[in-house]
Amino acid sequence: MDETVPRPATDTGGVGQDVLAVFLPSGRRGRFPVGTKVLAAARKLGVDIDSICAGRGICGRCQVSVSSGEFPKFGIHSHPEHLSPRGALEDRYVKQRPLAEGRRLSCSAQLTGDAVIDVPPESQLHKQIVRKQAESRSVEIDRVVRLHYLEMTAPSLSDQRSDVARVKAALVAEWGLDDIAFDPRLLAELPGLLRESGWKLTVAVRNEREIIALWPGFHDRAFGLAVDIGTTTIAAHLNDLETGAVVAAAGIMNPQIRFGEDLISRLSFIQQNPDARSELTATVRRAVDGLIRETAIEAGAELTDIIDMTVVGNPIMHHIFLGIDPAQLGCAPFPLVVDDAVTACAGELQLRSVNPATGVYLLPCVAGHVGADTAAMMLAEAPHRSREMTLLVDVGTNAEIVLGNKDRLLACSSPTGPAFEGAQISCGQRAALGAIERVRIDPETLAPRFQVIGSALWSNDPGFADATAQFGVTGICGSGIIEAVAEMFIAGLVTHTGLIDGKRFPGCEWLEPDEEVYSYRLQEGPPKVLITQTDVRAIQLAKAALYAGARLLMDMLGVETPERIVLAGAFGSYIDPKHAMILGMIPDCPIDHVRAAGNAAGTGARIALLNRAARGEIEALVRRVEKVETAADPGFQKSFVAAMALPHARHRFAHVETLVTLPPRRGKKPKTGKRAVRDLGEGG
Repeated sequence: MDETVPRPATDTGGVGQDVLAVFLPSGRRGRFPVGTKVLAAARKLGVDIDSICAGRGICGRCQVSVSSGEFPKFGIHSHPEHLSPRGALEDRYVKQRPLAEGRRLSCSAQLTGDAVIDVPPESQLHKQIVRKQAESRSVEIDRVVRLHYLEMTAPSLSDQRSDVARVKAALVAEWGLDDIAFDPRLLAELPGLLRESGWKLTVAVRNEREIIALWPGFHDRAFGLAVDIGTTTIAAHLNDLETGAVVAAAGIMNPQIRFGEDLISRLSFIQQNPDARSELTATVRRAVDGLIRETAIEAGAELTDIIDMTVVGNPIMHHIFLGIDPAQLGCAPFPLVVDDAVTACAGELQLRSVNPATGVYLLPCVAGHVGADTAAMMLAEAPHRSREMTLLVDVGTNAEIVLGNKDRLLACSSPTGPAFEGAQISCGQRAALGAIERVRIDPETLAPRFQVIGSALWSNDPGFADATAQFGVTGICGSGIIEAVAEMFIAGLVTHTGLIDGKRFPGCEWLEPDEEVYSYRLQEGPPKVLITQTDVRAIQLAKAALYAGARLLMDMLGVETPERIVLAGAFGSYIDPKHAMILGMIPDCPIDHVRAAGNAAGTGARIALLNRAARGEIEALVRRVEKVETAADPGFQKSFVAAMALPHARHRFAHVETLVTLPPRRGKKPKTGKRAVRDLGEGG
């Protein structure tokens, strides 16, 4: 076989002749005897063509087409007629499913002449999913669990092999899979399935090593679930393991919230109630079980068709889901019980909605308060594959921050507190219908206008009252409070030090005095929505902690400005980058270099679900990441104090100044220091 130098070949051949087959897009080519099936030729060359049915013309995944014309590069003339005419196998297939014009089943079509054969993306075993953002990575589908269709002979007096031995022998003969283990939980159902189906069976094999699921006859539906367990919410995405497409998604509030709104309060609850840990574990597992059922119903999938799962979460959620006591994460030096990737079975984790042998892969944690969700974020955004100095920020009650590129990566967690999520804000609430999420303040009249979740209208638009009548204005969520404080600052209502300067605008109808301090009124009510001096201070504390964490990593790498900033997480996705930079939440850089990545942790979980190599990649990557302890670094405290100012006491935000006119500096310094840092809680 010559894969580099083609020899002339006739258009049609006879006995003893060979023809050249060229497969695109791989470019692999070789010579084969006339009559060789296209799928057999592809496999000999290592060409990427999918198949479940082992060439029986049942699954239809091995479709190809033949290009027509002269190909000087290969020295051949190619034509669709250089494949054998459509035969009985393809005729039988098209009675069940359509076959697009020009398409052939490679398990049926035979080579009769030189041919340039195109393998379309949907027929490739390792398909590519290209993400929309140009700077984000594409995903090659390389499933951990694959389906294989088998046909066996029934036992006889001359062939008394066991049922398991027959299945294993068929896997060797038809798929070349040797030494395959059988999950013992499947043994009870195996005899009935084989005899019910006439000794035809589809098996799911994990990592070419273990059979984890069975179906009678031919079966080609397989799904995987990627789960992100957050402190506030749990999100699940059901993926078609063949195409990589998300076929259903669901999310719920984390029911653990009744044990405490944030991580520290849940840790405290466990410490005060030692028997409560198992209850928190059972609670989150039941929630995941519910999401499994919900996504399966939405996609019209059978629960038994879900054959793989990946899970990510911060270290405390990770440990609780596994049933591990997270108490030691509540105090320095914040050691993890386990930081390696963990693989368990659904049955071991009491996930009762799926096959108990379904694998559940938990991505590795980085260290301390930098968890598997951060690892997944890195997998999704791939700073380790880029020359760009990238800052990744997962914004939440405990911000997880990564800075670096292909040469070096640093990570830290910073205790931002719950203010960004609307907690500890006088009129704050979580993001829900009726919550103010966007704010603008007229620089001349100082009058506010706002948008609420559930309506695209602004509060001063005609029809706003009617559009929001069913749910009303209920409060202000995290993105709304950030924009409100930033707008108050650029309007001059708030000084660089964070003081609401009511004395400067004595006639402003939107300002309300309260002894020596002022509040700014967004809505008269009901309910009345105010931004108080205490609210502004809470945002200052949170944004200063976030900026100080990023600045600490930047100083360690000698970076003045990141080349790219990615805001991740359920909350980070809704932050307006301009207002975040006006406040000094994130370092100054060109605004078009700042992007919201959505649920990057969930995306990373999907990548690990669809690509087995990604699991090894992230396991190796987290060992390269240098964890920085903000609590132990003396520079963090100094940076935190300077970052309390808007946007910063020392650093000029030159790119912000091209977007808005910042007010002149005035006012007294806010009280800061160790007490202010402690008020935010432990962060690692």
